[in-house]
Amino acid sequence: MKRIPWGPIRSSLTDNFSFGDIKLIVGYADINMSGLAHLEQKYQGGASKSQLLSEIDKQVGAMSGEAVGVVASICCEEMLRKKPQLIEDLERVLYRVGWKFSGTTLLPVEIFDVSELKDIPAIAHEDILKSASRLRDGDLSGSLSASCGALDSVTSSIYQEFKLGDPNKASFQERIKRSIDAINARVQLVSELEAIGWAESDYKPLSSNLDGSLNQAAYVMQKLRSDMGDVHGTKPVISALVFDSIKWSLLLLRIMATRNGF
Repeated sequence: MKRIPWGPIRSSLTDNFSFGDIKLIVGYADINMSGLAHLEQKYQGGASKSQLLSEIDKQVGAMSGEAVGVVASICCEEMLRKKPQLIEDLERVLYRVGWKFSGTTLLPVEIFDVSELKDIPAIAHEDILKSASRLRDGDLSGSLSASCGALDSVTSSIYQEFKLGDPNKASFQERIKRSIDAINARVQLVSELEAIGWAESDYKPLSSNLDGSLNQAAYVMQKLRSDMGDVHGTKPVISALVFDSIKWSLLLLRIMATRNGF
């Protein structure tokens, strides 16, 4: 998983914050402040911002990639809390290396582009953002729980609207299938394909295969959710599955947003 780069954030600290503010900002992150205690600004012979940041660089350089990501993320949040107007500058330099802000939360574009929020139900936004930020920080179990939670919120709403019963008595996979059936998502897809000139011989197998794929994606998410437990770390296979789960949940959410009311 790509980690938040320290370099652009360091440069922004240099350009936009005083010596004292830099100390204050990094103090909120996992930086050993006792290692910086000897660095003080004085009228004569004091430390410079460059010296302070060089000492911070040494600590950051000794951290794991995951730990650097956490420090960088916290620093960004604190920088924007102090100077919200910096968001355009920070986003410009960080977007070039694959990162984008949602509010003050920094997310890798490869996981989730915040522009996709407009295509999914509003009640799912918070959980999807939480899922992406948890995956960024290596919390695989928490990320999976949040992406499933986004679908729980939407399917609960559909169950209530269409009087489908108690969603908590259905499996995750069943909730997804019944919700998609209730809103006639397949009928709408067929209608749109017919409108652009597709023949039945073309759209019928597509619709059938899409239905099967969505059902399988829901099953995989259900299985991971029930059996993963409190999994942390970056084991490649598991991490890739959780990454895919966010993508699957976005696909399912977009399909459930094809009706009015969301």
